[in-house]
Amino acid sequence: MVAVDPNSEVILEAANLSKSFGGKPALQDVSFTVREGEIFGLLGHNGAGKSTAVGIFLGMVEPDHGEAIIGGHSVQRRRADALRQAGAIFESPAFYEYLTGMDNLRVLMSYSGGFDEKAALEVVDEVDLSDRIHSRVSTYSHGMRQRLALAQALLPEPKLLLLDEPTDGLDPEGIKWFRDFILRLREERGMTVLFNSHLLSEVEQMCDRVAIVRQGRKVYDGSLEGIADEEMTLEIEAEPAERARACFGRLGGRELGVDGRVSFPDGTDPAAVARELVEAGVNVRRLAPLRRSLEDVYLEFTNSPAGKEENP
Repeated sequence: MVAVDPNSEVILEAANLSKSFGGKPALQDVSFTVREGEIFGLLGHNGAGKSTAVGIFLGMVEPDHGEAIIGGHSVQRRRADALRQAGAIFESPAFYEYLTGMDNLRVLMSYSGGFDEKAALEVVDEVDLSDRIHSRVSTYSHGMRQRLALAQALLPEPKLLLLDEPTDGLDPEGIKWFRDFILRLREERGMTVLFNSHLLSEVEQMCDRVAIVRQGRKVYDGSLEGIADEEMTLEIEAEPAERARACFGRLGGRELGVDGRVSFPDGTDPAAVARELVEAGVNVRRLAPLRRSLEDVYLEFTNSPAGKEENP
């Protein structure tokens, strides 16, 4: 991972975004920022509001309230200036099936200011599509279509990439290729990337920070670095349960509702927890420290009451 300067310029801002469809809230007052050089993950279950947020960033969805800002320009008030700095893969990429990959790039780029053959060939080579770029898109696999979409997104030389479930439907080899490519883009070009996903493993391997959304609300916004150290989690098997819970409470612990896991304030000594339980007459069968992973954070906050805001 490349270290990102916490004082670097904010390139993308979601400012109090709200959107409803047919009276049902899709986003509710969601705010976060993405800084230059970051890989930022927008994480949540299907239907949580992730794609709605990306649609607002691209000016394809009009928010009921709030504003999206790219490179200092409001998408809602200065859309062309804002989107000039961004490339995107949004929902399922659509191409002209009867045209070749190169002809698709030629047509699609003509809509936004012209086609540079040399630059296109360089990007096509970069996404490993040179061998098939002159074949009709109707013959492309799903992974090849994703790489063609990536080439299209990169051709304008954007500062920011917005990716909507970019690895959805790819096989493990395709997922690894995509992950390595995005990491290389950041390392070699300093590219800023926001992508939404429900795949925890991909987010954990790629992202510097994540925001988790649940039922349209942001419930977590924080760095992945050191996430396991923000709280100390123990897996505990003990009885009687009520007496054990009283001990947890005295030590500032809270049950996470997953496999006997209990979270304690940072710095808590597991030996002190064991001593408290034994002195209270609790039978301890198991007490083991656990790494608090992104999956733990995700489950904790997506199982928390709707509307709860957390910023560890």
